[in-house]
Amino acid sequence: MTSNPASTANPIGPAASGEAVPVAAPASSPTFSPLYQQIKGLITQSLESGEWKPGEIIPSEVELASRYKVSQGTVRKAIDELAADNLLVRRQGKGTFVATHNEDRAQFRFLRLLADDGVEHPHVSRLLECRRLRASADIARQLDLKPADPVVLIKRLLQFDGETTVLDEIWLPGGVFRGLTLERLSEYKGPLYAMFETEFGTRMIRATEKIRAVAAEPSVADLLHVPAGFPLLSVERVSYTYGDRPVEVRRGWYVTTGYYYQNDLS
Repeated sequence: MTSNPASTANPIGPAASGEAVPVAAPASSPTFSPLYQQIKGLITQSLESGEWKPGEIIPSEVELASRYKVSQGTVRKAIDELAADNLLVRRQGKGTFVATHNEDRAQFRFLRLLADDGVEHPHVSRLLECRRLRASADIARQLDLKPADPVVLIKRLLQFDGETTVLDEIWLPGGVFRGLTLERLSEYKGPLYAMFETEFGTRMIRATEKIRAVAAEPSVADLLHVPAGFPLLSVERVSYTYGDRPVEVRRGWYVTTGYYYQNDLS
């Protein structure tokens, strides 16, 4: 956990938003960072430390400018980038809020399956198992753990309009998700990432994915109610929290009959 910048005023230096200010680095490799990037980093530290909780409003640009001893324009530019990164949400006439996975827009960021009519259809999650085990070498590498470190494995099915469409295997670091059980998952009403955020203090910030076409293996085919060898979309994801720390490996198999996977590039 990073230190909470609320305890000091954190004067940064010159207030000109376009000015490059040196940051700490080895003498042999000087590094310069724009001032607004430094403010972005300080605000991110406060988000990570929990000073401002998901869904809460953050101080105004004027208050933050006073706190960090910089111009309001510098703060605005930092907040603009944090909003573009989906860490903050601007609400017209209300202020800027910490983003939360409970919002519909946040949920769609990580589940990109759409029906052919282009509409987001509601889905139902059916949990198959949740158990603790030792990480394989591959899962440990992706989660930045040691082989045989404890992990939590969740298996579930997603049903769209009553049709079983997605099989997920989700691997989580056991130390972070200590106390996560099938019973606890079953009792929670809401998106999985919202539970990780509110009950385990772990927010998914970004993810990388590998997508390929595969033929359904018999065990996967049985769960998805398709014939063995049926064409599926395989989605392998690693999700990261603050500090670019990996906290989830997810392997999903998608039946795309009547559906497609949408990815917006910018």
